[in-house]
Amino acid sequence: MRSISIFGATGSIGSNTLDLIRRDKTAYRVIALSGAGNIKKLAAQAVEFNAKIAVTAYEDRLEDLQDALRGSGVECAGGANAIAAAAALPVDWGMSAIVGAAGLRASMALARHGGILALANKESLVCAGDLLLAECAAHGTRLLPVDSEHSALFQALNGENRKALRRLILTASGGPFKDYTLEQMRGVSPGQAMRHPKWQMGERISIDSASMFNKALEVIEAKYLFGCKPEQIEVVVHPQAIVHSMVEYIDNTIISHMGSPDMRGAIGYALHWPERAINPIAPLDFTHMEALSFSSPDEAKFPALRLAREALQLGGHAGVVFNAAKEAALDAFIAGKIGFLDMAGLVEKTLYNAQIESIRESAQSSLAQVLAADAEARALVMENI
Repeated sequence: MRSISIFGATGSIGSNTLDLIRRDKTAYRVIALSGAGNIKKLAAQAVEFNAKIAVTAYEDRLEDLQDALRGSGVECAGGANAIAAAAALPVDWGMSAIVGAAGLRASMALARHGGILALANKESLVCAGDLLLAECAAHGTRLLPVDSEHSALFQALNGENRKALRRLILTASGGPFKDYTLEQMRGVSPGQAMRHPKWQMGERISIDSASMFNKALEVIEAKYLFGCKPEQIEVVVHPQAIVHSMVEYIDNTIISHMGSPDMRGAIGYALHWPERAINPIAPLDFTHMEALSFSSPDEAKFPALRLAREALQLGGHAGVVFNAAKEAALDAFIAGKIGFLDMAGLVEKTLYNAQIESIRESAQSSLAQVLAADAEARALVMENI
């Protein structure tokens, strides 16, 4: 029986992970589950899977969680430190699916167990890629990507000579505003940005997808995951979301990974690796499939991709500054303080702010330093709103 913890259990990735575990509960022992404000759902999950501990990210909701789990035998805790402590509990397989930089401490703790770190929190690599990879190496932990695009690349690279790699091609759906003009995009609301045409996701990641900031983070993530040069990573718009990503080799051969747009595909691959198992996703029927199309992203409308490449060129802590500025700008957009197109401008201004130049250019030497750069970048965004 494998011991498992899931951080971000109430979100789409965590819920889908538990859906797969539910199909063979005798094979898994759930140790820790974490969630944010959906206390009812977190408590129900903890009871169903007989978790050792349930943790809410909000310390002020701990009493609600305790009330919901009273008499169940499940331990309760609340707050960021409690999540980090729960992530330190030894497990064979840990899912890091907390959204944003808030998931970084859980990822670092899970990397110390020597088992498998299933990484859905792309910000962990964007903000602290060198530190997280070093932690995994030091403890013999296998990092498996759970983003559908990076799982696709991981599978397409399996067994191949990395020296023969020419390009990694990340696919992007284009989001709900693919065919909008800049003028149309200027006035869109958070509600409109949440209506992703293919994937069912949470509020923040849906809006990130609409602005292509999510894809920008994936570009940075790919560099760390696969040890390639930034210029080897490309993005193409593929609205059908059937081809999840592609790898091109020096002989001009391209290996693509295809499947239904269902996150249980990538999650299931990480859950059962190195084996494959039957997965409840819909099989592809090529005889009834719509035409597959590909195009270059319009970086005038979606400057996030350019900014990600510039962050890679800057190095050091540019990744954490990029992500922190993006998260703060997203908060401002959701709150109605800025427009949709203003987010990229705030990120760019923060990325090149002279006040954080020394932090940005320094090496990733400690988690504390990463968190300091994160805090300073967020403060600068707030000053500029």
